[in-house]
Amino acid sequence: MATVAAKTLGFLPRPTSKTGFWSWVTTVDHKRIGIMYLITAFLMFLVGGTEAWAIRIQLIRPDNDFVSAQTFNALFTMHATTMIFMAIMPLLAGFMNFLLPLQIGARDVAFPRLNAFSYWSYLFGAIFLNSSWFWLSEKGVPDTGWFSYANLTSLKFSGGLGPDFWTVGILLLGTGTLVSGFNFIVTILNMRAPGMTLMKMPIFTWTTFITSIMIIFAFPAITVALLMLLFDRQFAANFFNVESGASVVFWQHLFWTFGHPEVYILILPAMGIISEVLPSFSRKTLFGYNVMVISTAAIGFMGFTVWSHHMFAVGMGPIVNTVFGITTMAISIPTGVKIFNWLSTMWGGQVKFTTAMLFAVGFIMLFTIGGLSGFMHALPASDAQQTDTYFIVAHIHYVLIGGSIFAIMSGLYYWFPKMFGRMLDEKLGQWNFWVMFVGFNLFAFPFHFLGLMGMPRRIYTYSSNMGWDFWNLVSTIGVFVLAAGITLFLVNFGKTMSKKMDAPADPWDARSLEWTIPSPPPEHNFDKVPTVAALDDFWYQKYPDEHHKDLVRPATPVDAHGIHMPGASWMPMFLGLFNTVAGVGIMMHSTVVLAIGLVGTFLAIVGWAFEGDGGYHIEVEGGH
Repeated sequence: MATVAAKTLGFLPRPTSKTGFWSWVTTVDHKRIGIMYLITAFLMFLVGGTEAWAIRIQLIRPDNDFVSAQTFNALFTMHATTMIFMAIMPLLAGFMNFLLPLQIGARDVAFPRLNAFSYWSYLFGAIFLNSSWFWLSEKGVPDTGWFSYANLTSLKFSGGLGPDFWTVGILLLGTGTLVSGFNFIVTILNMRAPGMTLMKMPIFTWTTFITSIMIIFAFPAITVALLMLLFDRQFAANFFNVESGASVVFWQHLFWTFGHPEVYILILPAMGIISEVLPSFSRKTLFGYNVMVISTAAIGFMGFTVWSHHMFAVGMGPIVNTVFGITTMAISIPTGVKIFNWLSTMWGGQVKFTTAMLFAVGFIMLFTIGGLSGFMHALPASDAQQTDTYFIVAHIHYVLIGGSIFAIMSGLYYWFPKMFGRMLDEKLGQWNFWVMFVGFNLFAFPFHFLGLMGMPRRIYTYSSNMGWDFWNLVSTIGVFVLAAGITLFLVNFGKTMSKKMDAPADPWDARSLEWTIPSPPPEHNFDKVPTVAALDDFWYQKYPDEHHKDLVRPATPVDAHGIHMPGASWMPMFLGLFNTVAGVGIMMHSTVVLAIGLVGTFLAIVGWAFEGDGGYHIEVEGGH
């Protein structure tokens, strides 16, 4: 049967072209996959921003009817789902894919095809979830919140397709994320350049490593919960059916066992980006490197000890609430360490306020505000008053938008020349930062006041006598200003991409290995495998000091048979596609569609196994 299946796929030509559309579809090059992640995720970010815009238009004044109550529920559900699962996380995955092999001196990730599969799982999962908007009139759009609490998701209360779209969509997205986590861990542990011990790795590589470990421990919890929910809705199981003796709080524990580590999965790589940008533009070594590594690992571990602070209002009792209150306060210690180390890196340095640096400093300011309000939520008595108010909305936006998105913007301006061989316009970039910074604070800071004034989150409309009119108006104005800032980046991107590629290899006088090769990097990354003798080794090669002038460097490895590169493949794309088709079949109760999906999945796996490596050699002068 395997032979027959392999022959069935024989009509597909072995992709050989390195240019054109199909070369991108079949690529297994980590750099191309990283760029595809970034572009797709940025488009999803625009989708999520449009949903936020519609939410704020509805709340701009009392008793508004811009959208219906049902549509409003769908908007806030899809906005959060899009931003978390389809925008911020894959934006960070784009940086991980592009930079990780370059920073550790590798030619690619450990499993290139698996890496491509992770992207296609993300793309088709995102398309699947957003296609639910076409079913709006039939309650096809998820509308039970990004956390989809039981028993809101039961057939009794949500008889449409919304929860099914959400469940299958998150399973598809999670598959790609789990694959990436294992891939990055294996790559870091096995493919570092000679001489690069763990404590000589760049901080961004460290945050990728810890984040990947968190992914493989956190995502099984949500996967199990989603499968239980799928069985409840599709096969009349009773995992969360209260009438059959189940507990809806069980879903909350499963979800938040994933959900709070997810917060750090979203913020640790952002912290890694900042930790690369600040030393470059301060012309100083990152202050307290060892402590930064330890604090990153501590956050990764402690992130699994705080999930129930999302459930202080459930009624778990004073002992449980106290324990999780203490662990939540404790996790602020390694986070605070990072903030002080970033400030100490800048202190006394030759600080140059490029656009990337401005976004990095903006990240520190905004994330600190979000962290301070988060510390307030650690107190069960305080949290009981703040739960389900706009004060919570303020916290999550300052952490994930003021935090992650500002770090992502910093990373885009910093690594753009390495990715695309062109320098973004600095003048436009400065305008980009200031408009986004002002717009974000106009948008999100009023949420603190609204929350303290008692405005519930997820509210569809409100009466004029509540006193919430002014701050809702300010917040909506802020959304338009923030959108103008994003538009400036798009203008900058379009203007820059119309120029020829003329970026130097090291435009920022940086420190890590990715800046030792041309911009953009060649297909094989390095002509010769680099060797590393110290942390910030590239910096000390350029500027040796008395402590690093006599560094002993490992012997240069020999590429005895030239540079071997993995071949392109159709199979990762087909596997991601047919997995999605199978999910559609389950959701629609269609045996035919399910059969097509399962057969296609089987054929893609067999094709993957039997198509061979398809690799090729590159001869580089001095490289073998």
